[in-house]
Amino acid sequence: MPRTKTTRQPNGTSSVYYGKDGYWHGRVTVGTKDDGTPDRRHVMRKNEAEVRDKVRELENQRDNGEIRQAGAKRWRVSEWLTHWVENIAAPSVRYKTLEGYRTAVYKHVVPALGQRWMDQTEAEHIEKLYAKMLRSGDFKPGTVHQVHRTARTAWREAKKRKVIRDNPFDLVKAPRLEEEEIEPFEPEEVQALMTAALARRNGVRFILALSLGTRKGESLGFRWSRLNTTTKVLRVSKQRQRQTYEHGCADPAACVANRHKTKPCPVSCKKHKTCPPPCPAGCVKHARYCPERIGGVLEVEVKSSKGRRGIRLPDQLFELLMSHKETQDKEREAAGDLWHGDDWMFTQPNGKPLDPRADHDEWKRLLAGAGVRDARLHDARHTAATVLLLLGVPQRAVMDFMGWSNTKVAERYMHVTAAMRDDIAHRLSGFLWTRE
Repeated sequence: MPRTKTTRQPNGTSSVYYGKDGYWHGRVTVGTKDDGTPDRRHVMRKNEAEVRDKVRELENQRDNGEIRQAGAKRWRVSEWLTHWVENIAAPSVRYKTLEGYRTAVYKHVVPALGQRWMDQTEAEHIEKLYAKMLRSGDFKPGTVHQVHRTARTAWREAKKRKVIRDNPFDLVKAPRLEEEEIEPFEPEEVQALMTAALARRNGVRFILALSLGTRKGESLGFRWSRLNTTTKVLRVSKQRQRQTYEHGCADPAACVANRHKTKPCPVSCKKHKTCPPPCPAGCVKHARYCPERIGGVLEVEVKSSKGRRGIRLPDQLFELLMSHKETQDKEREAAGDLWHGDDWMFTQPNGKPLDPRADHDEWKRLLAGAGVRDARLHDARHTAATVLLLLGVPQRAVMDFMGWSNTKVAERYMHVTAAMRDDIAHRLSGFLWTRE
């Protein structure tokens, strides 16, 4: 039945009226409060047209799901980012990812933007932070890009949870990032490294990296129980990872009180390059000295689900591992009760697993001993991927072998070497300038 002038308007309909106070009033129902009563928003202006414009704006925001719930907290950047890192991200991401988030948030974004309101932070504020970091010369473009990726993730979550209505990262321009040029080892360098590695204790560990491209944490985490000596398949399922120590005690501020610095260094101090300030009241650092500390070098899951894989070892590499095992068995027998390890494939002389820092130092000594240019150990992974490209292995098989889930990652790791460029040049010469 059509509504007449005297028919009551439906519940929830917006209203505009002139009040006895001389102002125009508008009321819009935008939802329901926590107690179930209607959430009616009120606007008041001297001008009727202004009220009607504001009413329409509220109605549009309501219809688009952009209205903040009644009583909802208004967040400052520091409050939201802290909540996001510790309560939203921490339970769902890996340790290294969380460490990256915390560094970006607490070291960079919060000091620069922390006191701004989330709903008043604009693209220009964030881009000025990037520009300032780059101008300072203290940070690499990769660091600035990490800050961008972290902040973008945090603001997207804020938009999903209606902490903000508009996301500035819809406009923010990401800082320019040029990929670092990686030069994989040439075949002659690989041969020199492998020859030098065979003369060193645990040297086969580096031959694994050069031939299979296993990550550092994966190689240090290999156990004999994960090698099938019948099929010659080595299972990659765990890795060793260094994690920052945290207090495991009930009172971190009181723990290891003798480690707290209470006075500034003397003017003549020669112990530090830059003297650290005294510890603040209630300091909870120095967790590495806590008797109940948590962290250190731990065995954790590999980087991703694709990282869990089985690698069929080349016969020569399998034989090298078996020879390494014989040497390790003799060490275990000689050590007797002093042997502390489980079944780690690469160990210290007492059977304990290798420390990542010591492994890094050993790699640098290997490079020097082999007369090979200085390079990261991770460059061995780039080298292994490039060799697979040289051998013409299909990309899908390469991704499975290396533990990748994204073709873009494969593109970053597979390079064209000088030898491959020479081969292309010789082929072109033979094709274009062959004499009859």
